[in-house]
Amino acid sequence: MAPTLTVAVISNRLNGLTPPNPNPNLPKPSRCRIRSSFTSQSLSAKRNLIDLISDQDRGLKTQNNPSKLSEIIKAIDAVAVLGGGTVTTGPSLSGTWRLLWTTEKEQLFIIKNAFLFGTRTGDVLQAIDVEKGILNNVITFPPHGVFFVRSTIEVASIQRVDFRFTSAVLRGKNWELPLPPFGQGWFESVYLDEEIRVVKDVRGDYLVVDRAPYSWKE
Repeated sequence: MAPTLTVAVISNRLNGLTPPNPNPNLPKPSRCRIRSSFTSQSLSAKRNLIDLISDQDRGLKTQNNPSKLSEIIKAIDAVAVLGGGTVTTGPSLSGTWRLLWTTEKEQLFIIKNAFLFGTRTGDVLQAIDVEKGILNNVITFPPHGVFFVRSTIEVASIQRVDFRFTSAVLRGKNWELPLPPFGQGWFESVYLDEEIRVVKDVRGDYLVVDRAPYSWKE
C-alpha cells in the first residue's frame, strides 16, 4: 500500500494537485507547534553542550580525556544539525566573541603556559566585522598585555568564511612587537544565535564562543 500511496502523491504533485489526506481524522500540525518544538530541541541541545564544556577549563581538561571529547563533539554535531541551512555569515556574526572551549592546540598551549612568562591568560577573543571584512584573534594577558592576529575575511557561503592572516602583534604596557603574518584557511559557524556560536575549521578543530559583554578594540 505504501508504494501505491507514494506514486499517487508524486503523480498529483506533478499535475499541480493536492493529494487527499490519507487519514483525514489526523489534525495538521500547526506552524506554532512546529516552531515551539524546534525551539525546545535547540535549547536542549545548546544547554547540553554548555553543560559538557562548563568545567573543561576552555579545553585544557579535555585534551587528556578522549571520552569527554567524544561527548562534546557529539553535542556539537547535535547543535550543528539544528543550525543546518541557517545563515551564520551575515551581520549577526559581527561582534566580540569570547572563548568557552576549543580543541585548538596553539591557543590551549598559550592558555596553559602563560605563567612561564610571568603572566596569566585572560579572555581569548574573536573580534569580527563582516561588513569591513576584518577578523582579529585576540589573547589577553591582564592587566596590560595582549597578543592579536589581524586577518581579512570573505564570506564564502551561508556558513563558511575564508580568512587570511595579515599581521600579528604582541603588545605590553609600553612596548609592541610586530610579528609576520602566517597562514590562511576557513571556518564554518555551524550554529549561531544571540548567545553562542559553534565553529568547525579547516584543520578539524572546534570552537565554542559566547558574545562578550564588551567590544574589543585595538
